[in-house]
Amino acid sequence: MIFKKIGVLFTSLLLLVSCASVKEKTTQTSLDSNKTKPKNIILLIGDGMGLSQISASYYYNDSTPSFDRFETIGLIKTSSASELITDSASSATAYATGISTYNGAVGVNVDTIAVKTIIEHLIPRNISTGIISTSSVVHATPASFYAHVKSRRLYDDIASFLPDSNLDFIAGGGSQFFDNRKDMRDIFKELKNKGYEVHKNTLPFEASEKKQAIILAPDGMPKMLEGRGDFLPNTTKLALEKLSKNDNGFFLLVEGSQIDWAGHSNEADYLISELLDFDKTIGVALDFAKNNPETLVLVTADHETGGFTLAQDGKDYNKIKPVFSTGGHSATLIPIFAKGPGEDNFKGIFKNTVLFDKLMSLYGIN
Repeated sequence: MIFKKIGVLFTSLLLLVSCASVKEKTTQTSLDSNKTKPKNIILLIGDGMGLSQISASYYYNDSTPSFDRFETIGLIKTSSASELITDSASSATAYATGISTYNGAVGVNVDTIAVKTIIEHLIPRNISTGIISTSSVVHATPASFYAHVKSRRLYDDIASFLPDSNLDFIAGGGSQFFDNRKDMRDIFKELKNKGYEVHKNTLPFEASEKKQAIILAPDGMPKMLEGRGDFLPNTTKLALEKLSKNDNGFFLLVEGSQIDWAGHSNEADYLISELLDFDKTIGVALDFAKNNPETLVLVTADHETGGFTLAQDGKDYNKIKPVFSTGGHSATLIPIFAKGPGEDNFKGIFKNTVLFDKLMSLYGIN
């Protein structure tokens, strides 16, 4: 009888421990689930940045690269609908809209029909948005997030989308496409009429309550080697200051454009200087996320440019020689780095169109 009572007591204790364990696991699962949805997403695109370009930050940096701060890494397949090797427009459109399209397409499908971008999905939901680029803001990558044209070369047409885009923050070059146009439109004036604070000469010291358009060069911004300075990290800080005022969250696109241009021209010093500037900007985003833990930081590229390699110099295994194999793009898989709530969604290998689906899911949009 005593043994029977001990057995019943033991069974009861087991059930109690089991229930507590289940409750703990359920609570933990619930907590983990809450952590998987970010309020803010910062997407940094190093145009033309493949694995060798990223590796250069480890060999030519005076400090530990920002890439070292990531633990979650995946790979992206980049082929377009028309070609095995994508261009920036097609790949950026895949990121922005979730559809695979032809090379040169900006925000349109293979039939040149406009497809809604992630920014156009977010703005009606009162989520703040911004784009920053070291190229002109009407260049292929940033344009694919707010414009819809059949060819990336239609710069005047792309600029015409900006006044009605409702972007909260715009920064980069491209003033020649805003005024003195053949159609006599003054995009700067139209931006002002839409409530934008326009800056054409210098970067403002602080964020404004108004929407901001900062266009500081006729076309692309100057190279780092020509004294561009901290334009990219500083505009990123300014954008984060502004966009983070929205309790509903934000989406910020930051493009390090000229890594690609250096790859096309096969200029190693140019490439490395642009890459290090981009790495510094990644650090700004990660520092913000550290202080604002509801923020997810993603770093990737649209494609690799130049077939860039860090090779041994002759027979010297202690000396690196940057080498290019092409003046165009390559078909190599592109790394994606993720840090913050929802980062586990970016493990593995996936098509560039899937990035859009993952972003939309994290924002809770079907």
